[in-house]
Amino acid sequence: MKQQYYFWLMNKYFLIFLMICNLLGTLYGYYWYGGQLSRTEWYFMPFVPDSPTASLFLVIALTLIVLGRHSGLMESLAFVTLIKYGVWAVVMNLFTFIELGEVTSMGLMLCVSHSIMAIEAFIFLPFFKIKKWHILATIIWVFHNDVIDYVYMQYPVYSMLEQYIRHIGYFAFWLSVIPIVILWRKLIR
Repeated sequence: MKQQYYFWLMNKYFLIFLMICNLLGTLYGYYWYGGQLSRTEWYFMPFVPDSPTASLFLVIALTLIVLGRHSGLMESLAFVTLIKYGVWAVVMNLFTFIELGEVTSMGLMLCVSHSIMAIEAFIFLPFFKIKKWHILATIIWVFHNDVIDYVYMQYPVYSMLEQYIRHIGYFAFWLSVIPIVILWRKLIR
């Protein structure tokens, strides 16, 4: 069973298929952030589109794996950010449903696509080659991004949830910590 799992996941054509799917999701994600990015100062731009950047890290990591190479830094960034922003977006959309009093098709699509992001992080973790310094660099990126989002207020805008922004920022902090701890524990085994 485990051999079949590895065979299908590391099959070059299957990886290319997943790369294309994730690339399309990444491009759509950057498009989705277009309105917010048009009002964003240039120096904050790399830190505003959180989810598409997380999936971009995975696209880069998978591309390198297909080419027979690895980037532990991209793999570490992908693992942590896919979980963080995958879970974050699902929870924010669920809260949006509660605030609106209705379930929207866009919100459902975002819940499904972001759930897949978090699942992909765990699926590919056994194939990643991550070192301690990759995790340390990831820690700097993720917490710097949290500061940009919740101190400089560049977080992804969900206008109906703005009154909860302090709570959302606190939740985002723990969504940074948890995947880092998981990754660190995997590394030191």
